Amino acid sequence: MTAPHPRYRRAIAIPLGMATATALAFLPNGTAAAVDSASAATTAADASSLSYVVNVRPGHGTATHVKKAIAEAGGTIVTSYDEIGVIVVHSANPDFARTLRTVPGVESAGNTRNAPLPAQSTTDMGAPQALTAEELKGVQHAAGQDPLEPLQWDLAAIKADKAHEKSLGSPKVTVGVIDTGVDDTHPDIAPNFNRDASVNCVSGKPDTTDGAWRPSASESPHGTHVAGEIAAAKNGVGMTGVAPGVKVAGIKVANPNGYFYTEAVVCGFVWAAEHGVDVTNNSYYTDPWYFNCTDDPDQKALVDAVTRAARFAERKGTVNVAAAGNDKYDLASDSVTDPSSPNDGTPSNRVVDPSKCLDIPTQLPGVVTVAATGAKGIKSSFSNYGLGVIDVAAPGGDSTRYQAPAPPATSGLILGTLPGGKWGYMAGTSMASPHVAAVAALIKSTHPHASAALVKALLYAEVDGTACTDPYDIDGDGKVDAVCEGPRNYNGFYGWGTVDALDAVTK
Repeated sequence: MTAPHPRYRRAIAIPLGMATATALAFLPNGTAAAVDSASAATTAADASSLSYVVNVRPGHGTATHVKKAIAEAGGTIVTSYDEIGVIVVHSANPDFARTLRTVPGVESAGNTRNAPLPAQSTTDMGAPQALTAEELKGVQHAAGQDPLEPLQWDLAAIKADKAHEKSLGSPKVTVGVIDTGVDDTHPDIAPNFNRDASVNCVSGKPDTTDGAWRPSASESPHGTHVAGEIAAAKNGVGMTGVAPGVKVAGIKVANPNGYFYTEAVVCGFVWAAEHGVDVTNNSYYTDPWYFNCTDDPDQKALVDAVTRAARFAERKGTVNVAAAGNDKYDLASDSVTDPSSPNDGTPSNRVVDPSKCLDIPTQLPGVVTVAATGAKGIKSSFSNYGLGVIDVAAPGGDSTRYQAPAPPATSGLILGTLPGGKWGYMAGTSMASPHVAAVAALIKSTHPHASAALVKALLYAEVDGTACTDPYDIDGDGKVDAVCEGPRNYNGFYGWGTVDALDAVTK
C-alpha cells in the first residue's frame, strides 16, 4: 500500500440484500473525520511536527532533567503517564528521539509516526450501505428473539443463544471498545452505554467532552459495529449482542485520518485501567508499523510504550482482547513479508521474523489473541494463524461462497450496529475479537471477583476444542491454503478452541 489507510482489522460493511451476491473483499475502509474536540487542539505550529513517546522509569513523575532535555531538544510535552513512565511529546526536530536516547533515565524514545501531525480536514468516503426498511421487515423472528436475531448465525455458533436463557451478563461489567468511536445514540447501544468510562484519546490525552467518543458522520462505522456485537441490548429492537446485559464504553483512538497511533493507544489502555473497564476489545494494529522490530530504536519505543500500558491495564484487572489480523499470515513462521509499513510514509516489502517484530497489541504478553471462523466453523479464509500465537477462535465471518450459514441466515458475514440507528454486515478478525471480549465479560459477570488472570484461565478452559482443519482448502481449488499445526485442544488455527458463551454463564 502506498497511500495512507486506517489499519484497523480490515472489516467491510455489506448491505443485507447484497450479502449473498457480493464476493467478500478484505480491503481497508477509508475513513475520515470531521474536526473533533481532541484534534482541535492541534495548532498551526504542529504542521511540521511529529509525535514521540519518551519512556522513563515508571512511578516517579518526569524528572526535572528529562523535562529540561525535552525542551532543549525542541519538544513540547503533551501529557505524561507517570504510572507507566510514558511521556507524549510533539517536536519538529528530526533528531529529537536520537537526542533523548542519550539522556540519563530515558529508557527508549521514538517517533510514533512518519507524517506530520494531521491538519484539521475531512475526506468523505460516504456512509456505509445499511439494511433497508424492506429488508428489516422481511426477517421472521421467533418469540423472545430480537427482530434481526435469525440472521445472527454467530450467536448459535458459540452457544450465546442458549447462554441468554441463563444470563445476559451483568450491568456491573464494562467492555471498553478501543476503536474508531462508538455511536451511543444507537437504539441497540444506548441502553447499555457507559458514559463515565468513555473518552476520546486521539491526541494522546483524554478528552471527556460529551460525545467526544462518537464517530462523525464521515468516519468509519467500525467501532459502532464492534460495540453492537458485544452488547446490543435484547430489547425488541434490531439485533442481540453476545453479552446483551453488560455495558460498553467508547474509547476513541483513531485519528481524523484513520490511524491508531501509539500515544492514542497508550491513552486508551491507561484510561480503561483507571475507569473500571473489565475487558478491552482491540480490533486494530498500532500504526504505522504492522510489525514493530525491536532492533529499530523508534519501533522499540512504540513496543515499550504500548506494552507498559497494556500490562498496567491487566494489573488493574482488565482483560485485553485483540484481533489476530486478516492477511493469512502464519505468525509462528520464521518470516513473513510486510508490504505496508510504514503505512503513513513510503512502505516497502520488509521480510520480518514475527517472533521478534511484533504486531501490537495483538502479540503482546498477556493479550488474548483471536483468530476468526466462518459459518461452517472453520478458520476464515483471511484470518492470520499460528501455533503458540493464537489463543482462541470466534466467529468473524467469511465469504458466503466459502462458508454459507444455515437458513434463515443468508450471509456468511457478521451482523452489527451501524451509526445512525442502522444495522449491516462486516467481516474480519475485527468481528471475531468482540465475540471473545463479550464472552470474557460473561465470565466476569458470573465470577465478579475474578482477577484478569482468572478470567483468561476460565476463557481458555471453557472453550470447545476445535481440531485442525486438514487439509485446509477453503476455496475448493484442490490446493492447500494454510497448514494447521497442533492437536485438537491447542493448535495454530483455533488456539485452545472456539469460545463457548454457555459455559461462560454456567461454570
